[in-house]
Amino acid sequence: MSTLPFTWRSESETPAPEKLSPVDDALNADDALRRVRKGEYLLYRGDFHNARQLIGAMGRRLPSPRHSGTPLEAFRSERKARAIEHDTLGRIVVELDASYKLDLKRAPDVSVACKQAWGKTTDERTVVPFKTLLGIVGAAEWRKKGIDVPGLNKKLTPHYGVYLPTRTDYVELVRRLGDVKGTKCFDIGTGTGVLALLLLQKGAASVVGTDIDPRAVACAKENAQFFKQTEHFTIEERPLFPAGRADIVVCNPPWVPEPPKNKIDRAVFDEDSQMLKGFLSGLNKHLAPKGRGALIISNLAELLGLREPGALEALFVEYGVKCIETFEIGAKHGKAKDKSDPLHEARSKEITAMYLLQPA
Repeated sequence: MSTLPFTWRSESETPAPEKLSPVDDALNADDALRRVRKGEYLLYRGDFHNARQLIGAMGRRLPSPRHSGTPLEAFRSERKARAIEHDTLGRIVVELDASYKLDLKRAPDVSVACKQAWGKTTDERTVVPFKTLLGIVGAAEWRKKGIDVPGLNKKLTPHYGVYLPTRTDYVELVRRLGDVKGTKCFDIGTGTGVLALLLLQKGAASVVGTDIDPRAVACAKENAQFFKQTEHFTIEERPLFPAGRADIVVCNPPWVPEPPKNKIDRAVFDEDSQMLKGFLSGLNKHLAPKGRGALIISNLAELLGLREPGALEALFVEYGVKCIETFEIGAKHGKAKDKSDPLHEARSKEITAMYLLQPA
């Protein structure tokens, strides 16, 4: 058993393991599953590629989500399966040294990716779930290559832990906003800053973006610099609205009103629609005369039975706003076409809408 002090890195609230059991390439998937199900954390010290194969083999042995039943039952089954997968595979961990070097055979250099995700460290020893480390390395590749976004004249740079704007439906909706030349805009929950940059390229005079996640703030600031928009695009780490009023206030909140299970989940899951309600309740106070709010949200929650039909329109009435125009677009992402996906029935019917709002 390994009990030396270490820094624990996890995207969830999982406490640091008290003990680590060293293992190597002799470990097979069945034995690994048996041990982690008893609560062990296995510190892998073998070959990097063998570790990837082990994680994959363990994942294939886990129960699959059920396709039968209502869309809500399928959703609950899918979330339960993902939670089991996270807890089970998260118990295969690896160790990094003070420079974030991964001392496994045939391991790539992960130090740059780790510095991008966590910043510099003075810790002598860092322990992280191997699956999390793979996500960090993958995010570093996205960051290096950048993402092509319709309407942007350069590639967008995403950061680890910030929602990856690979879905273009909400991007296409913002492009339908019409004339925004000379307007002052707010982008609530800016993430990578993609919507703010689209508004600026459409002629907006300025955008203030806000986000509660420091990683999103850092990502948006880097993109503002890369697009040479720092004079026009400012980013604040705060919930919801900045001070003052704007001509256009854009918000693309998480669309599933369920509690997130980890930090990355917060881009998709919004417990009890807290961000949505906060946006609607504060919108009128932050709109300039004749200003417009642009709420961009998917109807997946309604299709899954997580939100009653008409509940969104009831919130508009409750918070004193009216919808003056609606733009819609059908789902184009891969899961909407994947019949093997447990939620295919709902996702194939998904529509993302942009509601243009004004005070009632």
